[in-house]
Amino acid sequence: MLKKNILVVFYVMLFSSMIFANDAHIKLDKANVNVRDYASLQRGAKIYMTTCATCHSLKYVRYKELARQIEMVDSSGDILVDVVQDGLMHSGGKITDNILSALSENDGQKWFGKSPPDLSLVARSRGVDWLYTYLRTFYKDDSKLWGVNNIVFPDVAMPHVLLNYQGLKGLSESNLHDTNHINLKLIKQGSLNEKEYDLMVLDLVNFLSYVGEPHQVERKRLGIWVILFLSVLLVFSYLLKREYWKDIK
Repeated sequence: MLKKNILVVFYVMLFSSMIFANDAHIKLDKANVNVRDYASLQRGAKIYMTTCATCHSLKYVRYKELARQIEMVDSSGDILVDVVQDGLMHSGGKITDNILSALSENDGQKWFGKSPPDLSLVARSRGVDWLYTYLRTFYKDDSKLWGVNNIVFPDVAMPHVLLNYQGLKGLSESNLHDTNHINLKLIKQGSLNEKEYDLMVLDLVNFLSYVGEPHQVERKRLGIWVILFLSVLLVFSYLLKREYWKDIK
C-alpha cells in the first residue's frame, strides 16, 4: 500500500511539473552552435568580456587555459599574451588568474536584488537554445527597474546589456495577453540589424557552450571510437557464444 501511494504521488508530481513547464516556457529558437569554430569562440569570448564579465564570473576557467583552448596562440603553439590581455583581460590581473567578476556580492545584492550568478555552467544547466532565445527576447517594460522585461525569463533582474546592439523592442498586440510566443516589434534601432545581432548572440552562446564543457569535442570523438569498438566486440562475442553453445541442446 505504501509503495502504491508513493507511486501515485510521484506520477502526480511528474504530471504537474510537465503542465507547469508547458505553461512557463515558450518554444525556443534553435542555436546552431559549433564549438569547433574557433573564430566564433574568439569573437564570443571578446563579447563576453566586454558585456558580461563586469557582473558575471567564469570562476572555473583561467585566462591562460581559455586562450590555449580557443587557439589564441601563435604558429608554435605559444599563447599570444598581448592579444589575450588586450582582448580579454579588461580588468587587469595575471594571465594565470581565474576569470572573476569585479562586482562584489554586496553590490550585486544592492543593485540587482540578488548577486549575479557565475556563468561557467549556464549553458549546461539552461541549454544553448534557452540562452540564444533569452538574449534575443528582451522587450520594453517601464514597470521594471531597468525598463525591460524578458519573454523567456519573466521579471528578470538583469538589464538588457546588449541593448545598444539590438535596439529596443516592444510587445506586439498578440503578445499583450500571451507572452508564451515570441512576436516582438522594433521600437528603436540598435547598431546592428537583426541578422547581425543574431550572429553576435550565437557567437556568445557558442562560447558559453564551450566554457561549460571544454573537452566536449574530444569526448564526442572518443565516443565514436568506443561505439565502433563495442560494435566489433559484439560481433566476436556473438560468434564465440554460438560456437560455445552449438553442441548443447
